[in-house]
Amino acid sequence: MINRLLSFLDASPVNFLAAKNIADELERAGFRRFDPTMSIGAIKAGDKLFVTKNDSSVYAFRIGKKPLAEAGFHMICAHCDSPTFRIKPNAEMLCEGGIVKLNTEVYGGPIMSTWFDRPLTIAGRVIVKGKNAMSPVTLLLHVKRPLLQISNLAIHFNRQVNDGVKLSKQKDMLPILGIIRDRLECGNLLMNVICDELKVEKDEILDFDLYLADATPACTFGVHNEFLSSGRLDDLSMCYAGLEALLAAKPANTTQVLAIFDNEETGSQTKQGAASPFLAMMLRRIALAQSGTEEAFYQAVERAFMVSADNAHAWHPNYSEKYDPSNHPVLGGGPVIKFNAAQKYASDAVSAAVFAEICREAGVPCQRFVNHSDVAGGSTLGNILASSIPLRGVDMGNAILAMHSCRETGSAADHIYCVKAFTQFFNTKE
Repeated sequence: MINRLLSFLDASPVNFLAAKNIADELERAGFRRFDPTMSIGAIKAGDKLFVTKNDSSVYAFRIGKKPLAEAGFHMICAHCDSPTFRIKPNAEMLCEGGIVKLNTEVYGGPIMSTWFDRPLTIAGRVIVKGKNAMSPVTLLLHVKRPLLQISNLAIHFNRQVNDGVKLSKQKDMLPILGIIRDRLECGNLLMNVICDELKVEKDEILDFDLYLADATPACTFGVHNEFLSSGRLDDLSMCYAGLEALLAAKPANTTQVLAIFDNEETGSQTKQGAASPFLAMMLRRIALAQSGTEEAFYQAVERAFMVSADNAHAWHPNYSEKYDPSNHPVLGGGPVIKFNAAQKYASDAVSAAVFAEICREAGVPCQRFVNHSDVAGGSTLGNILASSIPLRGVDMGNAILAMHSCRETGSAADHIYCVKAFTQFFNTKE
């Protein structure tokens, strides 16, 4: 199971590739890809379908034995984007000695210093000409070799570097791509890489969404290989746990839903984010196809339960003062239920009790997280989604260290625990 997770992380350096890899696994498991421009048609118990949006979000449904109106749905949601750096248009910047660096902008909230002095690559999507202007073609790109690096300034030029340095997003975080060897390469170095990788001509390319990614493979470490080390554990580890649980679960009376959103790291306010009405529209269409009435959707929402799966903060042995004195989850301690008095999380006593009991039934330990009252916390998918679909639900996640670092640390045992808990949740009766 852990090797499957590591392989998924390595194959999913950006949201577009994560969505494709999830969609491919769903298709291999017999889920039918649904074209949202077409009629959904007749829906019957046991049907398995999925739909994508923007090539970067995925929504999968296993239709329950009972109609949505009677049994509701059990949903796990997560997000497939992670903090990184987006390559700007006209990105190449020629410097002395023929060195070319790329102009980038920050996506989300990365710990920028962790991106220095490590091999990086690029990944994302490239848009090429199609049959007409309204129908361009999307090609996915993943350069599977070290291609770039953001290099530190030597300590000799910055003696205060170990005292803390304020980094400029525009000056300090620009990666080196290569050295121009002849005049023809000037201004074309990045485009040449894209064309070579995708086997297309330069004049076919219309635009791209390309990002930096760590080129070092995911791995385990520790005396017992008990730790996970990878970029994008937040939140791809939760995406993959949800997928594994959906594929392992048995058909049930209740409809099972896996929703993998994009753009959580930038606020979810996109057509493929948790604030979009797209998921609600799909559930309405399924309810209408089953019953012929929209009332069925509203009945289903009242019977539904949502697990918003986004990683939690593990207790750090070097910084214990940053954590709540009595609610600080540890690596290997099991899934973490997250609470916040300001309602940044969807969890309340009822939904927490439900998820804790599911963990107990699955034979899995369960932890609680509350922020230290003097330390501001973040928010996640649960309350954003619940503001558009009033779902009963819980915010949870596996505990990790160095959240938003280029490389985060998690627990192998926690991943196994989480898949067991998620599978139990999908198998639990209404």
